[in-house]
Amino acid sequence: MLKIQVGHSYFLSYDPKQWERGKPYPPLATIQIAALLRQMGHEVALFDAMLADGVEDYQASLQAARPDVVVIYEDNFNYLTKMCLGRMREAACQMIAEARAGGARVIVAGSDASDHPDAFLAAGADAVLIGEGIAALVALIGRLERDSNIDAQDWVSGIAGVATTMNGQTQLTRVGVMPPDPRTMGRPAWDLVDIERYRTMWHERHGYFSLNMAASRGCPFRCNWCAKPIWGNHYNQRSAEDVAAEMTYLKQMFKPDHIWLADDIFGFHVDWVTEFGAHLRAADGPIPFTIQTRADLISERMATALEHAGCAEAWLGAESGSQRVLDAMNKGTKVADLIAARARLGEHGIRVGFFIQLGYLGEQLADLLATRELIAQAVPDDIGVSVSYPLPGTKFYEQVKTQLGAKTHWQDSGDLAMMFRGAYDSDFYRHVRDLLHEQVTLQQSKAAESSAHHSEVAAALDARWDALIANEHAHRNEDATTLPPATTPANVATARHVATAQNR
Repeated sequence: MLKIQVGHSYFLSYDPKQWERGKPYPPLATIQIAALLRQMGHEVALFDAMLADGVEDYQASLQAARPDVVVIYEDNFNYLTKMCLGRMREAACQMIAEARAGGARVIVAGSDASDHPDAFLAAGADAVLIGEGIAALVALIGRLERDSNIDAQDWVSGIAGVATTMNGQTQLTRVGVMPPDPRTMGRPAWDLVDIERYRTMWHERHGYFSLNMAASRGCPFRCNWCAKPIWGNHYNQRSAEDVAAEMTYLKQMFKPDHIWLADDIFGFHVDWVTEFGAHLRAADGPIPFTIQTRADLISERMATALEHAGCAEAWLGAESGSQRVLDAMNKGTKVADLIAARARLGEHGIRVGFFIQLGYLGEQLADLLATRELIAQAVPDDIGVSVSYPLPGTKFYEQVKTQLGAKTHWQDSGDLAMMFRGAYDSDFYRHVRDLLHEQVTLQQSKAAESSAHHSEVAAALDARWDALIANEHAHRNEDATTLPPATTPANVATARHVATAQNR
């Protein structure tokens, strides 16, 4: 039996935007790994960075655990870990150095580590797992259990999907993106999480308590800006009965008021969602929940099934109100899909959020104004706005990688800096973001305000739009990257066919 400390390096306190938002969730993938290692017979401790004051808290945790092995396994269900957030990489590297100084062997896994293993090996990691890395992790732990003094080179030798340093050089045998490993399908190690600390912050900030779970791993769609270093385009869905049983367990054990289902695409099959709702109702397990999904999955049957299962809010990857931009992204959806899905979900009492992406390759002022028009027409309940972020491993990244200078990643999620030559500079997109948020706030407040006051505020907002548009030339990049060739109609049609076939 080994003493293993499992942890991650996403410190909420290092991300001002997310700290202000105040919606922390336990590291789901991290505690799944903790459960797996415990099932293998090892003594497991958890370092949960999410609500730690800072990386200075790690040393005390390390001393208390006195581990033989430290596994820094980032939460693959936290979308922010797909990015290389500079502050979190710095924290991970400091944790690696402290663990090595304490005599532990160190294994690292996560999106950033898969894309840039050298950075973590340089900090002192013995091994970096590429992708989900479950098979490699099990093999490494097994070798160390059989021989705790095994030589570092022998420890990693012959295991595919592991990056390590040999004679000063990075050695790596890649295995390609693998399907989600079934060994992590069991219940996460919830007992290792300080649930009450999460509950306290949620109640202080929002007056209710939310927990997270996931019904699936991966995404089968092929948007060309979305990095998938962990599962690629594989999609693995748990049984509806199993997911309903876990939600019932969380309801009985921790009494959350709300569940965030962290799937990239929740449900997918309408029959699955219908069965899920039936199992929940039979067990008195429903809890209001929020999902992420696609507009072209929201048939009338799907909206009805989501309502019956208890879905309270759905976030759609709208991205843009310009069909030209959506096609360039290989999104596979139509602007009309977004408007129809928002209306359909609203009719079933489900709040709707739109994820909006500004600054994609070739986007022009007319495309930005089309996004403004989409929000005015669809009237989403909320929006999240970002700018296009070049993630390694994507077609988008390959198109702009030669333009990436010293700044290749954001320091935190509120950075919102352009890292390639888009049509406009970062300041322009930040102004657009602010105006879009104010537009949503204005639309949502209309019913509660007098007509005269609403008209006055709307006129002021229009004036700010007009001023920005009149000055847009001052923010233009003269050598902006041009729009790549459009996605072939066949590829887009295939994506739509896949979505439609699941939801008839």
